[in-house]
Amino acid sequence: MEVVIGRLEEIKLFRKIEQSGETELVAVYGRRRVGKTYLIRNGFRQPPDFEFTGSHYATLKQHLESFGLALGKVMGNVPLAAPKNWLQAFDMLENYLNPLLKKQRRIIFLDEFPWINTPRSGFLPAFENFWNTWASRQKNLVVVICGSSAAWMIKNVVRNRGGLHNRVTQRIRLLPFNLSETETFLKSRKVNLDRFQLIQLYMAVGGIPQYLKAVEPGESTAQTIDRLCFQKDGFLHEEFSSLYHSLFDNATGHMEIVRTLARKPSGLTRQQIIDTCNLTSGGHATQLLEELSESGFIRPFIPFGKQSKDSIYKLTDEYSLFYLHFIANSRAKTPGSWMKLADKPTWKSWSGYAFESICAKHIQQIKKALGIEGVYTEISAWRQRGTKEDTGTQIDLLIDRQDLCINVCEMKFSTTPFEITKSYAENLRTKLFAFKAASKTRKTLFLTMITSFGVRNADQYPGLVQKTLTMDELFKND
Repeated sequence: MEVVIGRLEEIKLFRKIEQSGETELVAVYGRRRVGKTYLIRNGFRQPPDFEFTGSHYATLKQHLESFGLALGKVMGNVPLAAPKNWLQAFDMLENYLNPLLKKQRRIIFLDEFPWINTPRSGFLPAFENFWNTWASRQKNLVVVICGSSAAWMIKNVVRNRGGLHNRVTQRIRLLPFNLSETETFLKSRKVNLDRFQLIQLYMAVGGIPQYLKAVEPGESTAQTIDRLCFQKDGFLHEEFSSLYHSLFDNATGHMEIVRTLARKPSGLTRQQIIDTCNLTSGGHATQLLEELSESGFIRPFIPFGKQSKDSIYKLTDEYSLFYLHFIANSRAKTPGSWMKLADKPTWKSWSGYAFESICAKHIQQIKKALGIEGVYTEISAWRQRGTKEDTGTQIDLLIDRQDLCINVCEMKFSTTPFEITKSYAENLRTKLFAFKAASKTRKTLFLTMITSFGVRNADQYPGLVQKTLTMDELFKND
């Protein structure tokens, strides 16, 4: 078994499962390449006693043959006839497990669970029967089911209204690495990049372990991005389409929403998405948005003082943002392409939005740096529409605290310590005044600057910036 980087909460839950003394049905889901299979194989103290993986587009016959081969292998390479159907397959599994469960706790692992459930295969009803009539009575049995299609897992397993209703005992939604885990993971692979380089790498590929495995020691972030994204056979050059089509049966609508949100960094409401994407059904739109949210590609943000129905949806998957901004329409396919693109103003604008998104994913680290990790908070954004006389304004991150204070966060990504100009200082004062007037809040406002290397001249504007944080705070464990 190999060492697991990060995943502390998941490992803690695995230990609880191992020691529960009860039958466990564990549902694990998360987007493609996020490390689900690796975690399950290596996160428990003992490896699974039986493992079977579904194959995309495999037929019922192919799956049953593969199941028979997998079972025969763990039985000591015993040649087994392929089961005729899934009821027979699970009966064979019961016969294998019965004597083992009398001795000690055992784990079986069914990977890519949604892919096994091919049309008219009878797989899901057979699994329900297996669980309800036999597995649920085995105190020494742990069944782990896993799938990349988070939406399918939620609908058909976690919220199942049939034979699996309320049967899942534990569920894990595996998210990408945060910055701290990314740094630790790369160091374990002998990749030593400073944190400014790591932030730029994270902006392009996020915390997806399988993407990070492609980073080579001795390369700069620019060289890595150039090789993976802009060279003809680069690992991430054509990943976008494969990613969405592997997760959703009909990915056209999902991809259209993602493309639309990529063009609107400040986000769109549900109705704006319906109108822009020409979606004819509100129910269908709700389904698409939920599937993208559960899979970790987009996030709904509730505006300050509003309700969940007023949520603003933003595209928060780093790779999708990077792909649609720089790779999708680029003719560049030669060495040095990214370094040339990164010199253009487009990169500066994109990097600012990307940094804001990263900050929003590291709220716990920000709270800890502010000394308010023990204070109840609500995270939101705020914007004021413009008029003919006024261009409007917005705040992308508000930390609304129960101790009657609000941190108004300004996030700035730059290659050097950020410098507040006279006009920007005036803009900040105007923004604070506009927010206080519009929200009618009586809470104290603390302007908080989160930047790459700090603020160079905050002392020139006494009383304006109350707290400054650097990118180093985002790398600390929460």
